[in-house]
Amino acid sequence: MGFDLAGLRVAVAHHGRVARVVVADVAGSAPREVGAAMLVWEGGQLGSIGGGALELMAAGRALGAPGLTRHPLGPQLGQCCGGSVTLLTELYGAAELEALDGELNGPVMARGPGEMPMAVRRLLDRARARGIRPEPQLVQGWMVEPMAEPSRQVWVWGAGHVGRAVVATLAPLPDIAITWADTGPERFPESPPEGVRLLPAPDLPGAVFLAPLDAEHIVLTYSHELDLALCHALLGRGFRSAGVIGSDTKWARFRKRLQSLGHSDAQISRIDCPIGEKSMGKHPQAIAIGVAADLLMRSDCKTQAQDTGGDSAWTTHFSGSGG
Repeated sequence: MGFDLAGLRVAVAHHGRVARVVVADVAGSAPREVGAAMLVWEGGQLGSIGGGALELMAAGRALGAPGLTRHPLGPQLGQCCGGSVTLLTELYGAAELEALDGELNGPVMARGPGEMPMAVRRLLDRARARGIRPEPQLVQGWMVEPMAEPSRQVWVWGAGHVGRAVVATLAPLPDIAITWADTGPERFPESPPEGVRLLPAPDLPGAVFLAPLDAEHIVLTYSHELDLALCHALLGRGFRSAGVIGSDTKWARFRKRLQSLGHSDAQISRIDCPIGEKSMGKHPQAIAIGVAADLLMRSDCKTQAQDTGGDSAWTTHFSGSGG
């Protein structure tokens, strides 16, 4: 979570005038935490500050009422949370985005009225000295947020029905950067989710070597042979985790063929197949939900680059069924 400047630039480029609404402070019980944010433009929005009535009210007034506002959730909005939320609403267009370049404080975005308070300066100095990202917080009327940096690289191989469902499910998550690969540009939807990097590559197995060593891979192409070739390439490249769509029978055949290609049982066991959650069924959205849930449950695990040995590998266990 943080100030997503890249996402804001995309929204302004597509929609013109955009409001960013961020939860600046919370007292008592509230639907979302400090730093939760949404973008609002004429006719649409992206992200969420939670709370139903709070979000509806904030979205409705965002383009016309910038600044800090405090909202008692019970008395003002009839919500049962019982606390109060302070929102910061800011309006952005091309000129405001250009001005932001002068406000950046390294990996931290700090802005507010007048001269920067000493408390904010000290907070920024401590963050730089220790090499840490400060938590989002409101300090003497100034909003301090770390710049958004996706902590996880997820590569989705295949843009068929399941691939599209998986990408659509994962794309809104703020800490995940998605690279979506398939054999040609015609394989992708006309309007992919914002922020997803498309990688049309006739040689998909060759494109594996473009991925960082700590990437998490989800393999679900239209071809069993291509899936196998990707598994072979991944085992030669290294990865944080990998899962392949398919049945137990498909994976048994893959294991034998991967063994014949020179991979040990320990190496092959780093790749999980099937993916999804068998009890949810084989519908593309059901598989996507299972895969996303598994990734999120493992989000606190330490990211580490893997070699091809596999003994110390951290793997994602995609435990359900695929096509």
